[in-house]
Amino acid sequence: MAATGHFTPGIFKFLVDLADNNNREWFADNKSRYESDVKEPILNFIADFDERIESISPHLVADTRSNGGSMFRIYRDTRFAKDKTPYKINAGMQFRHEAGKDAHAPGLYLHVEPGSAFGGGGIWRPDSKTLGKIRQFIIDNDDEWIETKTDAGVLERHTLEGDSLKRPPRGFDPDHPLIDDLKKKDHFAIGKYTEAEVISPDFIDQWTEDCMNVSPYIGFLTRAVGLPF
Repeated sequence: MAATGHFTPGIFKFLVDLADNNNREWFADNKSRYESDVKEPILNFIADFDERIESISPHLVADTRSNGGSMFRIYRDTRFAKDKTPYKINAGMQFRHEAGKDAHAPGLYLHVEPGSAFGGGGIWRPDSKTLGKIRQFIIDNDDEWIETKTDAGVLERHTLEGDSLKRPPRGFDPDHPLIDDLKKKDHFAIGKYTEAEVISPDFIDQWTEDCMNVSPYIGFLTRAVGLPF
Protein backbone atom coordinates (compact mmCIF):
# COMPACT_ATOMS: atom_id res chain seq x y z
CA MET A 1 0.00 0.00 0.00
CA ALA A 2 1.30 3.42 -0.89
CA ALA A 3 2.06 5.73 2.03
CA THR A 4 0.04 8.48 0.36
CA GLY A 5 -2.35 8.44 -2.54
CA HIS A 6 -1.28 9.42 -6.02
CA PHE A 7 -4.26 11.73 -6.42
CA THR A 8 -5.65 14.49 -4.22
CA PRO A 9 -8.98 16.35 -4.33
CA GLY A 10 -7.05 18.90 -6.39
CA ILE A 11 -7.45 16.81 -9.55
CA PHE A 12 -11.22 16.97 -9.29
CA LYS A 13 -11.22 20.64 -8.31
CA PHE A 14 -9.08 21.54 -11.32
CA LEU A 15 -11.30 19.59 -13.73
CA VAL A 16 -14.44 21.21 -12.30
CA ASP A 17 -12.90 24.65 -12.71
CA LEU A 18 -11.73 23.78 -16.21
CA ALA A 19 -15.27 22.77 -17.18
CA ASP A 20 -16.43 26.21 -16.08
CA ASN A 21 -13.56 28.02 -17.81
CA ASN A 22 -12.76 25.98 -20.89
CA ASN A 23 -10.65 28.53 -22.73
CA ARG A 24 -6.96 29.01 -23.46
CA GLU A 25 -6.55 32.15 -21.37
CA TRP A 26 -7.81 30.50 -18.20
CA PHE A 27 -5.76 27.37 -18.82
CA ALA A 28 -2.60 29.40 -19.33
CA ASP A 29 -3.20 31.20 -16.03
CA ASN A 30 -3.78 27.88 -14.26
CA LYS A 31 -1.28 25.67 -16.02
CA SER A 32 0.76 25.23 -12.85
CA ARG A 33 -2.34 23.70 -11.22
CA TYR A 34 -2.69 21.33 -14.16
CA GLU A 35 0.94 20.31 -13.82
CA SER A 36 0.82 19.73 -10.05
CA ASP A 37 -2.71 18.37 -9.61
CA VAL A 38 -3.25 16.41 -12.82
CA LYS A 39 -0.22 15.73 -15.01
CA GLU A 40 2.41 14.89 -12.38
CA PRO A 41 0.14 12.61 -10.31
CA ILE A 42 -0.93 10.73 -13.44
CA LEU A 43 2.64 10.22 -14.63
CA ASN A 44 3.63 9.04 -11.14
CA PHE A 45 0.68 6.63 -11.12
CA ILE A 46 1.72 5.26 -14.52
CA ALA A 47 5.32 4.84 -13.35
CA ASP A 48 4.25 2.93 -10.24
CA PHE A 49 1.77 0.82 -12.19
CA ASP A 50 4.59 -0.09 -14.58
CA GLU A 51 6.09 -2.10 -11.69
CA ARG A 52 2.84 -4.09 -11.41
CA ILE A 53 1.56 -4.43 -14.94
CA GLU A 54 3.72 -7.43 -15.85
CA SER A 55 1.85 -9.49 -13.25
CA ILE A 56 -1.29 -8.85 -15.30
CA SER A 57 0.32 -9.39 -18.70
CA PRO A 58 3.92 -8.98 -19.90
CA HIS A 59 2.52 -7.63 -23.16
CA LEU A 60 0.71 -4.61 -21.70
CA VAL A 61 2.59 -1.32 -21.54
CA ALA A 62 2.70 1.48 -18.96
CA ASP A 63 4.44 4.31 -20.81
CA THR A 64 5.48 7.35 -18.74
CA ARG A 65 6.12 9.67 -21.68
CA SER A 66 4.07 12.86 -21.36
CA ASN A 67 3.40 12.83 -25.11
CA GLY A 68 2.57 9.62 -26.91
CA GLY A 69 2.59 7.53 -23.75
CA SER A 70 -0.11 6.09 -21.51
CA MET A 71 -1.48 9.49 -20.48
CA PHE A 72 -4.05 11.00 -22.80
CA ARG A 73 -3.51 14.61 -23.81
CA ILE A 74 -5.70 17.22 -22.14
CA TYR A 75 -6.07 18.99 -25.49
CA ARG A 76 -9.12 18.16 -27.59
CA ASP A 77 -8.96 17.59 -31.34
CA THR A 78 -11.49 20.15 -32.53
CA ARG A 79 -10.77 20.00 -36.26
CA PHE A 80 -13.96 18.14 -37.14
CA ALA A 81 -15.95 18.69 -33.95
CA LYS A 82 -18.92 20.98 -33.44
CA ASP A 83 -17.75 21.54 -29.87
CA LYS A 84 -14.74 23.83 -30.19
CA THR A 85 -13.81 23.95 -26.49
CA PRO A 86 -10.05 23.33 -26.43
CA TYR A 87 -9.66 21.05 -23.40
CA LYS A 88 -11.00 17.74 -22.15
CA ILE A 89 -12.67 17.94 -18.76
CA ASN A 90 -11.38 14.53 -17.73
CA ALA A 91 -8.04 12.80 -17.36
CA GLY A 92 -7.40 9.45 -19.02
CA MET A 93 -4.77 6.73 -19.04
CA GLN A 94 -4.42 3.79 -21.41
CA PHE A 95 -2.28 0.70 -20.93
CA ARG A 96 -2.46 -0.92 -24.31
CA HIS A 97 -0.91 -3.99 -25.85
CA GLU A 98 2.69 -3.63 -26.99
CA ALA A 99 1.58 -4.41 -30.56
CA GLY A 100 -1.12 -1.73 -30.54
CA LYS A 101 -0.54 1.54 -32.34
CA ASP A 102 -3.54 3.41 -30.96
CA ALA A 103 -6.19 3.44 -28.25
CA HIS A 104 -8.29 0.92 -30.17
CA ALA A 105 -5.91 -1.96 -29.43
CA PRO A 106 -6.76 -4.32 -26.54
CA GLY A 107 -5.74 -3.02 -23.15
CA LEU A 108 -6.68 -1.25 -19.94
CA TYR A 109 -8.18 2.21 -19.51
CA LEU A 110 -8.61 4.47 -16.48
CA HIS A 111 -10.81 7.58 -16.65
CA VAL A 112 -10.79 10.26 -13.94
CA GLU A 113 -13.61 12.79 -14.05
CA PRO A 114 -15.55 14.60 -11.32
CA GLY A 115 -18.45 12.35 -10.35
CA SER A 116 -17.66 9.84 -13.11
CA ALA A 117 -14.44 7.91 -12.57
CA PHE A 118 -14.28 4.48 -14.15
CA GLY A 119 -11.81 1.95 -15.46
CA GLY A 120 -11.49 -1.46 -16.99
CA GLY A 121 -10.31 -3.11 -20.12
CA GLY A 122 -11.13 -4.52 -23.51
CA ILE A 123 -11.14 -3.23 -27.06
CA TRP A 124 -12.93 -0.10 -28.22
CA ARG A 125 -14.12 0.50 -31.78
CA PRO A 126 -11.87 -1.98 -33.62
CA ASP A 127 -11.93 -1.89 -37.41
CA SER A 128 -14.18 -4.30 -39.31
CA LYS A 129 -11.42 -6.84 -39.96
CA THR A 130 -10.44 -6.99 -36.29
CA LEU A 131 -14.07 -7.17 -35.20
CA GLY A 132 -14.61 -10.05 -37.60
CA LYS A 133 -11.75 -11.93 -35.94
CA ILE A 134 -13.32 -11.41 -32.52
CA ARG A 135 -16.71 -12.64 -33.69
CA GLN A 136 -15.26 -15.75 -35.27
CA PHE A 137 -13.10 -16.43 -32.21
CA ILE A 138 -16.20 -16.24 -30.00
CA ILE A 139 -17.94 -18.80 -32.25
CA ASP A 140 -14.91 -21.10 -32.35
CA ASN A 141 -14.38 -20.87 -28.58
CA ASP A 142 -17.96 -20.48 -27.40
CA ASP A 143 -17.61 -22.47 -24.18
CA GLU A 144 -14.54 -20.49 -23.11
CA TRP A 145 -16.27 -17.22 -24.02
CA ILE A 146 -19.33 -18.06 -21.93
CA GLU A 147 -17.13 -19.08 -19.01
CA THR A 148 -15.09 -15.89 -19.34
CA LYS A 149 -17.96 -13.43 -19.59
CA THR A 150 -19.71 -15.00 -16.59
CA ASP A 151 -16.57 -15.34 -14.46
CA ALA A 152 -17.22 -14.15 -10.90
CA GLY A 153 -13.88 -12.33 -10.75
CA VAL A 154 -14.51 -10.49 -14.01
CA LEU A 155 -17.95 -9.41 -12.85
CA GLU A 156 -17.01 -8.59 -9.25
CA ARG A 157 -16.59 -4.88 -9.99
CA HIS A 158 -17.20 -4.71 -13.73
CA THR A 159 -20.09 -4.77 -16.16
CA LEU A 160 -19.56 -5.87 -19.76
CA GLU A 161 -20.54 -3.07 -22.09
CA GLY A 162 -20.27 -1.98 -25.70
CA ASP A 163 -22.46 -0.57 -28.44
CA SER A 164 -24.19 -3.05 -30.72
CA LEU A 165 -25.45 -3.28 -34.26
CA LYS A 166 -29.20 -3.11 -34.66
CA ARG A 167 -29.07 -6.12 -36.98
CA PRO A 168 -26.91 -9.27 -36.98
CA PRO A 169 -23.53 -8.74 -38.70
CA ARG A 170 -23.33 -9.85 -42.30
CA GLY A 171 -22.09 -13.40 -42.72
CA PHE A 172 -23.09 -14.57 -39.25
CA ASP A 173 -26.08 -16.74 -38.35
CA PRO A 174 -28.82 -14.45 -36.98
CA ASP A 175 -30.09 -17.38 -34.90
CA HIS A 176 -26.74 -18.10 -33.27
CA PRO A 177 -27.19 -18.45 -29.46
CA LEU A 178 -24.48 -15.81 -28.91
CA ILE A 179 -25.87 -13.38 -31.49
CA ASP A 180 -26.10 -10.55 -28.93
CA ASP A 181 -22.34 -10.81 -28.37
CA LEU A 182 -21.68 -11.10 -32.10
CA LYS A 183 -23.62 -7.87 -32.71
CA LYS A 184 -21.33 -5.87 -30.45
CA LYS A 185 -19.14 -3.22 -32.07
CA ASP A 186 -16.81 -3.08 -29.08
CA HIS A 187 -16.20 -5.11 -25.95
CA PHE A 188 -15.29 -3.40 -22.70
CA ALA A 189 -15.47 -4.30 -19.01
CA ILE A 190 -16.17 -1.18 -16.95
CA GLY A 191 -15.95 -0.66 -13.21
CA LYS A 192 -16.89 2.59 -11.47
CA TYR A 193 -14.96 4.41 -8.75
CA THR A 194 -15.97 7.12 -6.33
CA GLU A 195 -13.84 10.22 -5.90
CA ALA A 196 -13.00 8.98 -2.39
CA GLU A 197 -11.65 5.74 -3.85
CA VAL A 198 -9.53 7.56 -6.44
CA ILE A 199 -7.81 9.74 -3.82
CA SER A 200 -7.40 6.94 -1.27
CA PRO A 201 -3.83 5.81 -0.42
CA ASP A 202 -4.48 2.29 -1.70
CA PHE A 203 -6.19 3.15 -5.00
CA ILE A 204 -3.34 1.76 -7.08
CA ASP A 205 -3.68 -1.50 -5.14
CA GLN A 206 -7.42 -1.59 -5.85
CA TRP A 207 -6.82 -0.79 -9.51
CA THR A 208 -4.19 -3.53 -9.82
CA GLU A 209 -6.49 -6.09 -8.18
CA ASP A 210 -9.35 -5.11 -10.47
CA CYS A 211 -7.12 -5.43 -13.53
CA MET A 212 -6.03 -8.89 -12.38
CA ASN A 213 -9.66 -9.93 -11.93
CA VAL A 214 -10.70 -8.75 -15.37
CA SER A 215 -7.61 -10.12 -17.14
CA PRO A 216 -9.33 -13.34 -18.40
CA TYR A 217 -11.76 -11.18 -20.37
CA ILE A 218 -9.02 -8.95 -21.79
CA GLY A 219 -6.89 -12.00 -22.51
CA PHE A 220 -9.65 -13.65 -24.52
CA LEU A 221 -10.12 -10.55 -26.67
CA THR A 222 -6.38 -10.16 -27.13
CA ARG A 223 -5.97 -13.73 -28.33
CA ALA A 224 -9.01 -13.25 -30.55
CA VAL A 225 -7.15 -10.63 -32.56
CA GLY A 226 -4.09 -12.87 -32.85
CA LEU A 227 -1.89 -11.34 -30.15
CA PRO A 228 -0.25 -12.99 -27.14
CA PHE A 229 -1.44 -12.17 -23.65
